[in-house]
Amino acid sequence: MSGRFFSWRRFAAMTAKEFVQMRRDRLTFAIMLGIPMLQLILFGFAINSDPRQLPTVLRIADHGPVARAVVAAMEQSSYFRIVGSVSSEADAAQLLENGGAQFVLSIPPGFQRQLLRSERPALLLEADASDPAAASNAVAAFRTIVDRAVSRELKGPLQPLLPGEYPLEVRIQPRFNPEAITRYNIVPGLMGVVLTMTMVIVTSLAITRERERGTMEILLSTPVHPFEVMLGKILPYIVVGYLQAGTILLLAKLIFNIPILGSVPLLLIASFPFIAANLGVGLTFSTLARNQLQAAQMSFFFFLPSILLSGFMFPFRGMPLWAQTIGEILPLTHYLRIVRGIVLKGNGLAEIAPQIWPIALFLLASLGLGLLRYRRTLD
Repeated sequence: MSGRFFSWRRFAAMTAKEFVQMRRDRLTFAIMLGIPMLQLILFGFAINSDPRQLPTVLRIADHGPVARAVVAAMEQSSYFRIVGSVSSEADAAQLLENGGAQFVLSIPPGFQRQLLRSERPALLLEADASDPAAASNAVAAFRTIVDRAVSRELKGPLQPLLPGEYPLEVRIQPRFNPEAITRYNIVPGLMGVVLTMTMVIVTSLAITRERERGTMEILLSTPVHPFEVMLGKILPYIVVGYLQAGTILLLAKLIFNIPILGSVPLLLIASFPFIAANLGVGLTFSTLARNQLQAAQMSFFFFLPSILLSGFMFPFRGMPLWAQTIGEILPLTHYLRIVRGIVLKGNGLAEIAPQIWPIALFLLASLGLGLLRYRRTLD
Protein backbone atom coordinates (compact mmCIF):
# COMPACT_ATOMS: atom_id res chain seq x y z
CA MET A 1 0.00 0.00 0.00
CA SER A 2 2.80 2.38 0.91
CA GLY A 3 4.48 1.71 -2.41
CA ARG A 4 1.32 2.64 -4.26
CA PHE A 5 0.84 6.06 -2.64
CA PHE A 6 4.41 6.92 -1.63
CA SER A 7 7.73 5.33 -2.40
CA TRP A 8 11.00 6.47 -0.91
CA ARG A 9 12.74 5.21 -4.01
CA ARG A 10 10.59 7.30 -6.35
CA PHE A 11 10.93 10.28 -3.98
CA ALA A 12 14.74 9.97 -3.98
CA ALA A 13 14.78 9.68 -7.76
CA MET A 14 12.69 12.85 -8.18
CA THR A 15 14.89 14.73 -5.69
CA ALA A 16 18.05 13.64 -7.52
CA LYS A 17 16.50 14.69 -10.83
CA GLU A 18 15.73 18.16 -9.47
CA PHE A 19 19.31 18.60 -8.24
CA VAL A 20 20.58 17.59 -11.68
CA GLN A 21 18.23 20.11 -13.30
CA MET A 22 19.41 22.80 -10.89
CA ARG A 23 23.01 22.02 -11.76
CA ARG A 24 22.24 22.35 -15.47
CA ASP A 25 20.41 25.65 -15.01
CA ARG A 26 23.42 27.46 -13.59
CA LEU A 27 22.14 30.96 -14.34
CA THR A 28 18.97 30.51 -12.29
CA PHE A 29 20.95 28.95 -9.44
CA ALA A 30 23.44 31.83 -9.49
CA ILE A 31 20.64 34.40 -9.38
CA MET A 32 18.96 32.56 -6.50
CA LEU A 33 22.17 32.92 -4.50
CA GLY A 34 23.10 36.33 -5.88
CA ILE A 35 19.93 38.22 -5.01
CA PRO A 36 20.09 37.51 -1.22
CA MET A 37 23.78 38.39 -1.20
CA LEU A 38 23.08 41.59 -3.11
CA GLN A 39 20.32 42.55 -0.69
CA LEU A 40 22.57 41.85 2.29
CA ILE A 41 25.41 43.98 0.91
CA LEU A 42 23.20 46.87 -0.13
CA PHE A 43 21.14 47.05 3.04
CA GLY A 44 24.12 46.36 5.28
CA PHE A 45 26.69 48.71 3.78
CA ALA A 46 25.15 51.08 1.23
CA ILE A 47 21.92 52.23 2.87
CA ASN A 48 22.22 55.13 5.31
CA SER A 49 19.28 57.22 6.49
CA ASP A 50 21.56 59.77 8.18
CA PRO A 51 23.62 61.31 5.35
CA ARG A 52 26.71 63.28 6.25
CA GLN A 53 29.41 65.24 4.48
CA LEU A 54 26.73 67.09 2.54
CA PRO A 55 28.14 69.63 0.04
CA THR A 56 27.84 73.15 1.39
CA VAL A 57 28.64 76.44 -0.32
CA LEU A 58 29.56 79.64 1.52
CA ARG A 59 28.32 83.14 0.68
CA ILE A 60 30.10 85.14 3.35
CA ALA A 61 30.48 88.90 3.24
CA ASP A 62 31.97 89.22 6.74
CA HIS A 63 34.90 87.00 7.71
CA GLY A 64 34.97 87.98 11.37
CA PRO A 65 35.88 85.63 14.24
CA VAL A 66 32.32 84.43 14.84
CA ALA A 67 31.73 83.71 11.14
CA ARG A 68 34.96 81.72 10.95
CA ALA A 69 34.02 79.84 14.11
CA VAL A 70 30.61 78.88 12.69
CA VAL A 71 32.18 77.59 9.46
CA ALA A 72 34.79 75.60 11.39
CA ALA A 73 32.11 74.10 13.63
CA MET A 74 30.07 73.06 10.60
CA GLU A 75 33.05 71.23 9.11
CA GLN A 76 33.84 69.52 12.41
CA SER A 77 30.26 68.31 12.80
CA SER A 78 30.62 65.89 9.83
CA TYR A 79 27.18 66.88 8.54
CA PHE A 80 28.54 69.62 6.27
CA ARG A 81 31.38 69.54 3.74
CA ILE A 82 32.49 72.93 2.43
CA VAL A 83 32.95 72.63 -1.34
CA GLY A 84 33.39 76.26 -2.33
CA SER A 85 32.14 79.81 -2.06
CA VAL A 86 30.10 82.19 -4.19
CA SER A 87 29.72 85.94 -4.19
CA SER A 88 26.16 86.38 -5.46
CA GLU A 89 22.74 85.13 -4.49
CA ALA A 90 22.10 84.06 -8.10
CA ASP A 91 25.13 81.75 -8.12
CA ALA A 92 24.03 80.21 -4.83
CA ALA A 93 20.51 79.61 -6.16
CA GLN A 94 21.94 78.03 -9.30
CA LEU A 95 23.96 75.52 -7.28
CA LEU A 96 20.91 74.52 -5.27
CA GLU A 97 18.81 74.12 -8.41
CA ASN A 98 21.26 71.94 -10.34
CA GLY A 99 22.20 69.82 -7.32
CA GLY A 100 25.73 71.15 -7.00
CA ALA A 101 25.17 71.92 -3.33
CA GLN A 102 22.83 70.75 -0.60
CA PHE A 103 23.24 73.87 1.55
CA VAL A 104 24.25 77.51 1.19
CA LEU A 105 25.39 79.43 4.27
CA SER A 106 25.00 83.22 3.95
CA ILE A 107 26.53 85.74 6.36
CA PRO A 108 25.73 89.41 5.59
CA PRO A 109 28.22 92.28 5.61
CA GLY A 110 28.76 93.92 8.99
CA PHE A 111 27.79 90.72 10.80
CA GLN A 112 30.52 90.95 13.47
CA ARG A 113 29.88 94.64 14.11
CA GLN A 114 26.14 94.13 14.49
CA LEU A 115 26.79 91.23 16.85
CA LEU A 116 28.98 93.36 19.11
CA ARG A 117 26.31 96.08 19.11
CA SER A 118 23.64 93.56 20.21
CA GLU A 119 21.67 94.16 16.99
CA ARG A 120 21.02 90.41 16.51
CA PRO A 121 22.37 89.87 12.98
CA ALA A 122 21.03 86.93 11.01
CA LEU A 123 22.70 83.76 9.72
CA LEU A 124 20.91 82.19 6.76
CA LEU A 125 21.14 78.52 5.85
CA GLU A 126 19.40 77.66 2.57
CA ALA A 127 18.73 73.96 2.07
CA ASP A 128 17.72 71.87 -0.92
CA ALA A 129 14.73 70.20 0.72
CA SER A 130 13.39 68.45 -2.39
CA ASP A 131 14.38 65.24 -0.58
CA PRO A 132 13.39 65.90 3.05
CA ALA A 133 15.26 62.85 4.35
CA ALA A 134 18.57 64.09 2.95
CA ALA A 135 18.58 67.45 4.72
CA SER A 136 16.47 67.01 7.86
CA ASN A 137 19.17 65.75 10.26
CA ALA A 138 21.73 68.32 9.17
CA VAL A 139 19.19 71.13 9.50
CA ALA A 140 18.21 69.93 12.96
CA ALA A 141 21.86 69.91 14.04
CA PHE A 142 22.68 73.33 12.58
CA ARG A 143 21.26 75.39 15.44
CA THR A 144 23.23 73.39 18.00
CA ILE A 145 26.38 73.80 15.91
CA VAL A 146 25.92 77.58 15.78
CA ASP A 147 25.18 77.76 19.52
CA ARG A 148 28.41 76.00 20.41
CA ALA A 149 30.48 78.08 18.02
CA VAL A 150 29.08 81.36 19.30
CA SER A 151 29.46 80.32 22.95
CA ARG A 152 33.15 79.58 22.42
CA GLU A 153 33.77 82.95 20.78
CA LEU A 154 31.80 85.18 23.15
CA LYS A 155 34.15 84.96 26.13
CA GLY A 156 35.94 87.49 28.30
CA PRO A 157 34.74 91.03 27.49
CA LEU A 158 32.08 89.61 25.16
CA GLN A 159 30.55 87.38 27.83
CA PRO A 160 27.74 89.87 28.64
CA LEU A 161 26.34 89.32 25.13
CA LEU A 162 25.26 85.78 25.98
CA PRO A 163 22.80 86.20 28.89
CA GLY A 164 19.26 87.17 28.05
CA GLU A 165 18.21 87.34 24.41
CA TYR A 166 20.28 85.24 22.00
CA PRO A 167 22.85 87.53 20.31
CA LEU A 168 22.08 86.46 16.72
CA GLU A 169 19.23 85.07 14.65
CA VAL A 170 19.51 81.69 12.92
CA ARG A 171 17.33 81.48 9.84
CA ILE A 172 16.79 78.25 7.95
CA GLN A 173 15.16 78.39 4.55
CA PRO A 174 14.24 75.01 3.06
CA ARG A 175 13.68 75.37 -0.66
CA PHE A 176 11.70 73.41 -3.29
CA ASN A 177 9.75 71.51 -0.61
CA PRO A 178 9.58 73.84 2.41
CA GLU A 179 6.83 71.87 4.14
CA ALA A 180 8.81 68.61 3.82
CA ILE A 181 5.89 66.79 2.19
CA THR A 182 7.13 63.30 1.40
CA ARG A 183 4.85 62.68 -1.57
CA TYR A 184 6.36 65.67 -3.38
CA ASN A 185 9.59 63.69 -3.52
CA ILE A 186 8.20 60.16 -3.87
CA VAL A 187 5.48 60.56 -6.50
CA PRO A 188 7.67 62.16 -9.22
CA GLY A 189 10.33 59.56 -8.54
CA LEU A 190 7.78 56.80 -8.99
CA MET A 191 7.62 57.66 -12.67
CA GLY A 192 11.22 56.54 -13.09
CA VAL A 193 10.73 53.44 -10.93
CA VAL A 194 7.60 52.32 -12.80
CA LEU A 195 9.24 52.86 -16.18
CA THR A 196 12.32 50.93 -15.12
CA MET A 197 10.34 48.00 -13.78
CA THR A 198 7.88 47.63 -16.63
CA MET A 199 10.18 48.43 -19.56
CA VAL A 200 12.95 46.06 -18.49
CA ILE A 201 10.71 43.16 -17.48
CA VAL A 202 8.35 43.33 -20.47
CA THR A 203 11.05 43.65 -23.11
CA SER A 204 13.27 41.02 -21.49
CA LEU A 205 10.56 38.52 -22.40
CA ALA A 206 10.40 39.61 -26.04
CA ILE A 207 13.00 37.35 -27.68
CA THR A 208 12.78 34.56 -25.09
CA ARG A 209 9.04 34.35 -25.81
CA GLU A 210 9.84 33.94 -29.52
CA ARG A 211 12.29 31.15 -28.68
CA GLU A 212 9.93 29.30 -26.34
CA ARG A 213 7.00 29.47 -28.75
CA GLY A 214 9.12 28.25 -31.65
CA THR A 215 8.62 31.38 -33.74
CA MET A 216 12.28 32.34 -33.59
CA GLU A 217 13.01 30.02 -36.52
CA ILE A 218 10.57 31.94 -38.68
CA LEU A 219 12.04 35.28 -37.57
CA LEU A 220 15.57 34.11 -38.28
CA SER A 221 14.65 32.89 -41.77
CA THR A 222 13.53 36.37 -42.80
CA PRO A 223 15.90 39.00 -44.26
CA VAL A 224 15.27 41.28 -41.27
CA HIS A 225 18.48 42.80 -39.89
CA PRO A 226 19.17 42.37 -36.14
CA PHE A 227 19.05 46.13 -35.63
CA GLU A 228 15.65 46.24 -37.33
CA VAL A 229 14.40 43.45 -35.09
CA MET A 230 15.45 45.30 -31.95
CA LEU A 231 13.97 48.61 -33.09
CA GLY A 232 10.77 46.89 -34.11
CA LYS A 233 10.42 45.35 -30.68
CA ILE A 234 11.37 48.55 -28.86
CA LEU A 235 9.10 51.05 -30.62
CA PRO A 236 5.72 49.76 -29.34
CA TYR A 237 6.99 49.78 -25.78
CA ILE A 238 8.23 53.37 -26.15
CA VAL A 239 4.62 54.32 -26.81
CA VAL A 240 3.57 52.32 -23.74
CA GLY A 241 6.24 54.07 -21.69
CA TYR A 242 4.94 57.49 -22.68
CA LEU A 243 1.40 56.42 -21.80
CA GLN A 244 2.65 55.40 -18.35
CA ALA A 245 4.58 58.64 -17.89
CA GLY A 246 1.61 60.76 -18.95
CA THR A 247 -0.73 58.85 -16.64
CA ILE A 248 1.58 59.27 -13.65
CA LEU A 249 1.98 63.01 -14.28
CA LEU A 250 -1.78 63.45 -14.60
CA LEU A 251 -2.50 61.53 -11.40
CA ALA A 252 0.30 63.36 -9.59
CA LYS A 253 -1.35 66.67 -10.40
CA LEU A 254 -5.01 65.72 -9.93
CA ILE A 255 -4.87 63.30 -7.01
CA PHE A 256 -1.69 64.13 -5.09
CA ASN A 257 -1.64 67.86 -5.94
CA ILE A 258 2.06 67.78 -6.82
CA PRO A 259 3.22 71.21 -8.04
CA ILE A 260 4.76 70.91 -11.51
CA LEU A 261 6.94 74.01 -11.77
CA GLY A 262 8.87 73.14 -14.92
CA SER A 263 8.04 72.29 -18.52
CA VAL A 264 6.08 69.07 -19.06
CA PRO A 265 7.12 68.85 -22.76
CA LEU A 266 10.78 69.11 -21.69
CA LEU A 267 10.23 66.31 -19.19
CA LEU A 268 8.65 64.09 -21.86
CA ILE A 269 11.49 64.77 -24.28
CA ALA A 270 14.07 63.98 -21.59
CA SER A 271 12.18 60.75 -20.82
CA PHE A 272 12.88 59.31 -24.29
CA PRO A 273 16.52 58.25 -23.73
CA PHE A 274 15.59 56.86 -20.32
CA ILE A 275 12.76 54.73 -21.69
CA ALA A 276 14.95 53.56 -24.57
CA ALA A 277 17.83 52.72 -22.20
CA ASN A 278 15.62 50.46 -20.10
CA LEU A 279 14.25 48.80 -23.22
CA GLY A 280 17.82 48.17 -24.34
CA VAL A 281 18.58 46.49 -21.02
CA GLY A 282 15.49 44.32 -21.36
CA LEU A 283 16.40 43.23 -24.87
CA THR A 284 19.96 42.47 -23.79
CA PHE A 285 18.61 40.23 -21.03
CA SER A 286 16.34 38.50 -23.54
CA THR A 287 19.35 37.57 -25.66
CA LEU A 288 21.18 36.18 -22.61
CA ALA A 289 18.31 34.21 -21.08
CA ARG A 290 17.26 30.75 -22.21
CA ASN A 291 13.67 31.11 -21.06
CA GLN A 292 11.24 33.69 -19.74
CA LEU A 293 11.91 32.75 -16.12
CA GLN A 294 15.59 33.55 -16.47
CA ALA A 295 14.74 36.80 -18.25
CA ALA A 296 12.45 37.85 -15.39
CA GLN A 297 15.07 36.90 -12.81
CA MET A 298 17.76 38.96 -14.53
CA SER A 299 15.36 41.89 -14.74
CA PHE A 300 14.79 41.76 -10.99
CA PHE A 301 18.55 41.51 -10.45
CA PHE A 302 18.89 44.82 -12.35
CA PHE A 303 15.85 46.45 -10.75
CA LEU A 304 16.93 45.84 -7.15
CA PRO A 305 20.15 47.94 -7.17
CA SER A 306 18.43 50.51 -9.37
CA ILE A 307 15.76 51.26 -6.79
CA LEU A 308 18.15 51.09 -3.81
CA LEU A 309 21.17 52.96 -5.19
CA SER A 310 19.43 55.64 -7.25
CA GLY A 311 18.29 57.83 -4.37
CA PHE A 312 14.62 56.90 -4.68
CA MET A 313 14.20 55.18 -1.32
CA PHE A 314 17.26 56.45 0.56
CA PRO A 315 19.31 59.67 0.27
CA PHE A 316 21.91 59.27 -2.46
CA ARG A 317 24.50 61.38 -0.66
CA GLY A 318 24.18 59.20 2.43
CA MET A 319 25.66 56.19 0.67
CA PRO A 320 29.37 55.34 0.70
CA LEU A 321 31.50 56.34 -2.27
CA TRP A 322 31.55 52.88 -3.87
CA ALA A 323 27.74 52.71 -3.78
CA GLN A 324 27.46 56.21 -5.26
CA THR A 325 29.83 55.17 -8.05
CA ILE A 326 27.59 52.24 -8.94
CA GLY A 327 24.53 54.45 -8.65
CA GLU A 328 26.00 56.97 -11.11
CA ILE A 329 26.12 54.21 -13.74
CA LEU A 330 22.41 53.42 -13.41
CA PRO A 331 20.07 55.47 -15.62
CA LEU A 332 17.42 55.72 -12.89
CA THR A 333 19.76 57.83 -10.74
CA HIS A 334 20.04 60.51 -13.39
CA TYR A 335 16.40 60.34 -14.41
CA LEU A 336 15.28 60.94 -10.82
CA ARG A 337 17.36 64.11 -10.77
CA ILE A 338 15.77 65.17 -14.05
CA VAL A 339 12.16 64.56 -13.09
CA ARG A 340 12.48 65.97 -9.56
CA GLY A 341 14.42 68.95 -10.87
CA ILE A 342 11.79 69.80 -13.49
CA VAL A 343 8.77 69.12 -11.28
CA LEU A 344 9.95 70.60 -7.95
CA LYS A 345 12.61 73.13 -8.97
CA GLY A 346 11.43 74.24 -12.39
CA ASN A 347 14.73 73.27 -13.99
CA GLY A 348 15.32 73.96 -17.65
CA LEU A 349 17.47 72.29 -20.29
CA ALA A 350 20.69 73.83 -18.97
CA GLU A 351 20.17 72.29 -15.51
CA ILE A 352 19.20 68.80 -16.68
CA ALA A 353 21.71 68.50 -19.53
CA PRO A 354 24.47 67.02 -17.28
CA GLN A 355 22.06 64.19 -16.40
CA ILE A 356 21.01 63.37 -19.98
CA TRP A 357 24.34 62.34 -21.46
CA PRO A 358 25.01 59.52 -18.92
CA ILE A 359 21.60 58.05 -19.81
CA ALA A 360 22.38 58.35 -23.51
CA LEU A 361 25.74 56.65 -22.98
CA PHE A 362 24.05 53.82 -21.09
CA LEU A 363 21.52 53.53 -23.93
CA LEU A 364 24.27 53.10 -26.53
CA ALA A 365 26.04 50.52 -24.37
CA SER A 366 22.89 48.45 -23.76
CA LEU A 367 21.80 48.49 -27.39
CA GLY A 368 25.33 47.69 -28.55
CA LEU A 369 25.55 44.71 -26.20
CA GLY A 370 22.12 43.53 -27.30
CA LEU A 371 23.12 43.67 -30.96
CA LEU A 372 26.36 41.86 -30.18
CA ARG A 373 24.50 39.09 -28.38
CA TYR A 374 21.77 38.71 -30.98
CA ARG A 375 21.95 35.38 -32.78
CA ARG A 376 21.05 34.85 -36.41
CA THR A 377 20.90 31.13 -35.75
CA LEU A 378 19.61 28.92 -32.93
CA ASP A 379 23.02 27.38 -32.22
